[in-house]
Amino acid sequence: MTLKELDFFYNLCENSHISKLSKKQSISQSAISLSIKSLEKKLGEPLFDRIGKKLVLNDRGRLFKAKTYKSFLHLKDAQTFFKEEKISGDLHIASSKTIGNFILPQIEFDFLSKYQNVTIKNDIKNSSQIIELVKQGSLDMGFIEIDCSDEEIIKEFMGKDDLIIVSSDKKLETSLYIDELFSKKWILREEGSGTREMFLDGIGELANELDVFMEYQDFAQIKELLMNNSNVVTCISRVAVQKELKNRELREIGLKNITIKRDFSIIFHKNKYKSKLLESFKQFALDDF
Repeated sequence: MTLKELDFFYNLCENSHISKLSKKQSISQSAISLSIKSLEKKLGEPLFDRIGKKLVLNDRGRLFKAKTYKSFLHLKDAQTFFKEEKISGDLHIASSKTIGNFILPQIEFDFLSKYQNVTIKNDIKNSSQIIELVKQGSLDMGFIEIDCSDEEIIKEFMGKDDLIIVSSDKKLETSLYIDELFSKKWILREEGSGTREMFLDGIGELANELDVFMEYQDFAQIKELLMNNSNVVTCISRVAVQKELKNRELREIGLKNITIKRDFSIIFHKNKYKSKLLESFKQFALDDF
């Protein structure tokens, strides 16, 4: 069997439409079909069921993929190493909203500008979801903003972040005790958000007295409500409101006796194959943070 036959096979495992693969790799559909039939002939068993015009991975195909995919990645990496362009391939990552919206875009832009044979798919999810996806093997790498001590996960420190309390009310641009703000309308991120979890942990038992007025998934919605309602407050990453603080659209409220900092981390599964692309992007993100 050849690397090309295997490459076609693994691509079809993810998306069984030969027409799409043909267009993506600029090769005829018949050539792909012949390669798959050649691979099946060498193995002595079909890997796909032909149902109408569709290819459906069967039980033997799933077993073959499970037994061979990691070795295939090693072979592909070794092959790529000897090419002029050392870094190439597809990377599937996910990042928390803070990192994904305000930190990673420039890092990805710089990396892709340097390595033109790379594609990066970045999903924006909350940190708890990312940890689960990494554990399931659905992601190559994750960027999170909460602690993770799962034995299946390897975590590397990326940098630190400040969580601050903000409002558009000019009168609140001072230092207060957190419970002096409990009469305000608090809008927080959704449950599972690293920002929310760190804030509630940071104020300790007082979190039980906090009345959350509304919850949102996106920073943009929260910031819009903040700027249009002076009685609204929230806890948010400083990097998410740098522009608004600079333009004086929002004000930081200092907290007496409470400082909330958190770590940004890069995570991947302990059994994840560390390809040259994976290692290079990880180091690039660490260096550019």
